[in-house]
Amino acid sequence: MEAEVRPLPKFDYVAPSSLSEALKLLRDYQDGAKVLAGGTDLVIRLKKRLAFADVIVDLNRISELSCIESVGDHLHIGGLTRLAQIKESPIVKDRASALVQAISIMAAPPIRNRGTIGGNLCNSSPAADTAPPLLVLDASVKLLSVDGERVVPLSQFFVGPEENVARADEILTEVMIPLQEGSSAFIKLGRRKAFTLSVVSVAAYAMANSGKFDEVRVALGAVAPTPIRSLKVEEALTGGGVSEKTIQESAELVKMEVNPITDVRASAEYRREMSYVLTKRVLGKVGLGGKNASKIQIE
Repeated sequence: MEAEVRPLPKFDYVAPSSLSEALKLLRDYQDGAKVLAGGTDLVIRLKKRLAFADVIVDLNRISELSCIESVGDHLHIGGLTRLAQIKESPIVKDRASALVQAISIMAAPPIRNRGTIGGNLCNSSPAADTAPPLLVLDASVKLLSVDGERVVPLSQFFVGPEENVARADEILTEVMIPLQEGSSAFIKLGRRKAFTLSVVSVAAYAMANSGKFDEVRVALGAVAPTPIRSLKVEEALTGGGVSEKTIQESAELVKMEVNPITDVRASAEYRREMSYVLTKRVLGKVGLGGKNASKIQIE
């Protein structure tokens, strides 16, 4: 039996050529407007009647929203920048390697060619793969409306499953990543080896000197209502010695911080245990140069 093909619901469609025009439309329509960036999620949600709109505001003609550049002490990535562009960017590979690692194993190439970094963050899925690397890279996002702009640390951006602090009249125009020393890495566990939604994902950033961790950041996805930072693990490692023993002992603390659910992909108990395993392995990547950091997948 063939699956039913449902047409899109009726809505107005506007493709503004300037950011100011797009912002005015969002102000006028408020909750009746939906922003179209890559459309990889929105179009599906519209077809399934999980989202509704009086007007679709297509941002794809606004070229200034797509960029990757280093300015001052920050790396700036426009909200409309395609995931594939970020993956291939030499400066992102050099200064934000965890983000490139995450994008390299998320979705399929056609989705990466269409999907945007702003869209992935604004969808605010607990399993959004760009979120943990950006959290450990201490990223912020710029939100713009006709009333002005505000900069929000990504650690304060997510408020619940598919919920964030952006208002209906705001556009996420930019992701800003501080340029910093140290190394970052990302590990993901899925039910397949590629093109799969995360069961658990973990990213870590570390800077070490003289055998001690000067700074550590750890973040996880798909184990709580939002992507989260593991503050207990960070506190336990910062200032401590770089060794397999300290990493293993500190990684155990992540089990106290995650709040996973049981769903069709995995049980809560399994996610909790894998949070520890992946945290230990990703810390091995950034702290021990790759020891104990082999990839794992569900067979």
